[in-house]
Amino acid sequence: MTLLVTGGTGFVMSVLVREWLDHDPQARAVILDRSGLDTMAERYFAAVRDRLTVITADILDSNQWSRELDDHDISLIVHGATITPISRGSATEARRQPEAEDPARIMDVNLMGTVNVLEWARSRDTVKRFLYVSSGAIYRHHGPDWAGEPLPEDGYVAPLTLYGISKFASEMVVNRYADLFGLSALSVRLSSVYGPMDRATTSRNFRHVPNRVAHMALAGEVIRPNSLEPVGDYAHSVDVAKAIIALLTAPCLRYRHYNIGSGVTSTIGDVITWAKEKIPGLRVEVSPSETANMIQGTELKDGMWGAYDLARIERDTAWRPRSGKEAFHDYMDWIVANESDAAAGEGL
Repeated sequence: MTLLVTGGTGFVMSVLVREWLDHDPQARAVILDRSGLDTMAERYFAAVRDRLTVITADILDSNQWSRELDDHDISLIVHGATITPISRGSATEARRQPEAEDPARIMDVNLMGTVNVLEWARSRDTVKRFLYVSSGAIYRHHGPDWAGEPLPEDGYVAPLTLYGISKFASEMVVNRYADLFGLSALSVRLSSVYGPMDRATTSRNFRHVPNRVAHMALAGEVIRPNSLEPVGDYAHSVDVAKAIIALLTAPCLRYRHYNIGSGVTSTIGDVITWAKEKIPGLRVEVSPSETANMIQGTELKDGMWGAYDLARIERDTAWRPRSGKEAFHDYMDWIVANESDAAAGEGL
């Protein structure tokens, strides 16, 4: 069975490709991405490279890739190619508005790129399922109405950024193509993802709290958050990849939209506590925003920032997320095992 993954040289999608090839020794995968494999990706895929094809092309120009895709008997598609213009983390980064730098390209790649892949897929009888990778950025900043409830897929949708708007628009386009052309299609809405292969790429340069804490702790840096109280639903990239595979291979899906996350919130303080279990001498200094090296709004506790309801995916598949501490410790171990050489050679 051959899986096509657009954006597959990046962060979460590269982990998906590796998990797909690892779970079945007969499986094959095709990556369609504007960027080729960087040094880290070459090493990451080395053990499965003989079953992986990488097509370097622009998602907006189907003439570059449609004929080549026809040669691979694609049966499943995960469309993850996107531009993620997010800026948060330090005081300097928080002042940036990356969306203002090239807003038209964000909409073009994120929305029309989706249309281009759907256009190719709808006329190929071999394609059995189309999965669109959306984001929690489509949700409101607040909700549900009752405190403590996880955020469900129905309701509370009100994207404020071009990224969120383009994601939600793409979800609706996927739904309409499914109805018009009989596609088995769905969208997954990811919470804040961190984990293996989380690195700066041409389409994404942002690190969530667990990534930053893990790297700072392992580097012996002093962590200076503006507060220990801000929360997030932090999902490990391997857990996300396994969830997507569970949905791709499920015999029956009852919904068009599925949340993927950890299902709970963790504070910055929680993540730092987990890091201290690995690095007992870790130093932490809560600091004003002007001097903090980790900034997150203390008022952002629900809506897209809160816990994501996982009832749908848990009802339709056997997938379950790991505990926050277990997943975070696994990531710290992965960094030590896989990034030390790259850090010396690539300046990471």
